[in-house]
Amino acid sequence: MPQPRPKQSQSSTLDDSRWARLTARAAALGGRRVIHLLGCLIAAGWAAAFPLVSNLANQKLWGQVAAPAYLLAGIAVISLPRRYAGRVAACIALLGAVLLPLGVLAAQGRHQSEVMVVERSAQLLLHTGTPYLPDPSKVTDFNPYLPAMTLFGLPRAVLGSGNPVTLVLGDARIWFALTFLGCLTISWRLLRPSRELSPLLPLGILTGSPLIALTLAVGGVDLPLIGVCCLAMALAARDRTIAAGLVLALACTLKWTAWPALPVAVLLLWRLYGRRPAARAALTALLVGSAVILPYALTRAQDLKEQVIRFPLGLAAVRTPAGSPLPGKVLADLGPTGHTVSIVLMVLGGVAVAGWLVLRPPATAVAAADLLAAGLTVAFMLAPAGRFGYLALPVVLAIWPRLAARTWSGRTARGPRTVESERVGATR
Repeated sequence: MPQPRPKQSQSSTLDDSRWARLTARAAALGGRRVIHLLGCLIAAGWAAAFPLVSNLANQKLWGQVAAPAYLLAGIAVISLPRRYAGRVAACIALLGAVLLPLGVLAAQGRHQSEVMVVERSAQLLLHTGTPYLPDPSKVTDFNPYLPAMTLFGLPRAVLGSGNPVTLVLGDARIWFALTFLGCLTISWRLLRPSRELSPLLPLGILTGSPLIALTLAVGGVDLPLIGVCCLAMALAARDRTIAAGLVLALACTLKWTAWPALPVAVLLLWRLYGRRPAARAALTALLVGSAVILPYALTRAQDLKEQVIRFPLGLAAVRTPAGSPLPGKVLADLGPTGHTVSIVLMVLGGVAVAGWLVLRPPATAVAAADLLAAGLTVAFMLAPAGRFGYLALPVVLAIWPRLAARTWSGRTARGPRTVESERVGATR
């Protein structure tokens, strides 16, 4: 006799059908030329604002080059046949908002101070055994990153900058970008239910958008962090236990802001595949991460405390340049009491997200990425010092897994039984 359906199946089916209708409507709306044109115009306006409001020469140059490129992309959207319009517009945006400004800045050796800090950390590591300067006295003396970030500075330390080729190939920005693109491509392949759509066009649109293009061109260190966090959630969702642990270890040894990714990915594995896979991933991440951080924690504890923890939180003697008017920064500027309030609120927000994670552990990569994005958004908004650019990490976490998995819902679990049934079906 057929087994009766569980009571939740009908409501689950209704929810899935609602999500399917919403997704279909969103796809239909997203396919309209006027929406694409509007996106290009918004991007052009955003880029055009930088030469007017920014006091950083590199950002001004990016805006001067990117704004016309976005306008040309908009013209391509409305004038070319639909079959080619999207690809041509994406290529124009990539060329004008990413490759051209990046090439000019790299050839001239111009970048944000973060790039210099990363490249210097590699030089210090090779010559002194530590990526941290002792007794930092000015902003650029501080290295607010964990030791693995030094990897991106090694090409400059090895190749030098004696000629135009090594000047470009040794640039840490190139390796930031390659890590970002590679991780997002692999996560797309892991989460995509079928291979009929290549990740090139979505990845090109995302990279060419102001959200990523500005950071990539001037040298934001958060690009590799975005990539490895997305990849960690995808690997966990597909039961790639050891690989997930290694990627989590990399994330957690780049910046301490990636640490929330570890419990999120481990709980995703536990929810889908059980305790043993979750424990293997957690143990791998902790052992590898500890092997990277512990030597410096034991021998350079004061440097880690002052530069990696106190400086980003605005507690060091030298103030961090991260000063976007986010709520935490506004509170911190009110004085010592406001600074304390911002830290307390950040901790309380983190506790609330942690409670949500424990009470409702994620069942899909989309749900896991949403939880991580929520926690990071709370941290960035309420931290005593921060930048608007930091919010690119939670935004991409919310967008990319959905595009890859072709769903806007994080409700449907993909558990061991599903995986096993697919394996059986594949052998038939």
